Amino acid sequence: MNRGLFIFIFMMSCYLIGCSNEELTVEKPPEASVQIGEQTYKTTLGSYCWSGEGKNTCVDKAGPVELLVEKTPIKVSPGEKITFLIDHKQKPSKVEAVQFHKNKETDVLVKDHQLTAPMEKGVYYYSYGVWWNDEKEPDVSNGDAFYAFVIEVE
Repeated sequence: MNRGLFIFIFMMSCYLIGCSNEELTVEKPPEASVQIGEQTYKTTLGSYCWSGEGKNTCVDKAGPVELLVEKTPIKVSPGEKITFLIDHKQKPSKVEAVQFHKNKETDVLVKDHQLTAPMEKGVYYYSYGVWWNDEKEPDVSNGDAFYAFVIEVE
């Protein structure tokens, strides 16, 4: 490859995505987990758009089933409470959850960042969507993120 072209591509990459790991961590949504009983489990970050350091970053990833194909499901009892935990100074403006089971997609009721495991045995994949709007301008988005986790009802 031509050295000038290589330098150009490198500089453009640095401009578009930043060359500092610190910048990248600022431009990602916060980590999230689910609490089931006394145990806490990390979720997997899916697609997101995030505003930070004066930049907007959007990342598109596969859906929860594809993202979690190699993850071991969290064992739960039928009807057990699952609480979504996120460490961010601003509370989300909106949350929603979608369950994937046997090639069927179902919206799930979320109340106080909590949902209930199904009563039927099986493996269930979840996408938990979180939106943060500007507190002063509710029509302006500060970011959104989708977190994925998988459970097995025993």
